[in-house]
Amino acid sequence: METYNNVNKASKEEQKVAIQSYDALSSIIKELKSNNPEIEIDETQERIKIPISALKLLGEILEAMSKGKPFSLVPIATEVTTQKAAEILGCSRPHFVKLLEEGEIDFTKVGKHRRVKFEDVMNYKRKMKEAQKKHIIEIMQSDEEIGLYDT
Repeated sequence: METYNNVNKASKEEQKVAIQSYDALSSIIKELKSNNPEIEIDETQERIKIPISALKLLGEILEAMSKGKPFSLVPIATEVTTQKAAEILGCSRPHFVKLLEEGEIDFTKVGKHRRVKFEDVMNYKRKMKEAQKKHIIEIMQSDEEIGLYDT
């Protein structure tokens, strides 16, 4: 399975195909009755069964590609280095280590090296985004109250 090391970004041509494919796939998924639908590969006429969850994941990948967003598949239980985790969060490695030492994110030590679960890094990132959104709303409300921001 691809890891965070291999972040993929669609070319313009892939984006065009992904837009068409995403629209078609998302409408088809809504109509499916089976948890393991059978699909046919047009070029080879082979028919294969695919779990509905895999088709939904493919839909998410196509959606990201159609918008030109970079994406990567990472197994949930994957542990990442402090450097990779810092890259995911968009901060320096020393700052990330400080977060670990302050107990903000769980980690394990392998010898002298810290390892962090990818899932824990993404949960922290989600919490930070939620807190940022809350602060922005509070600032906007404050500005509105004193007349600096018109709605």
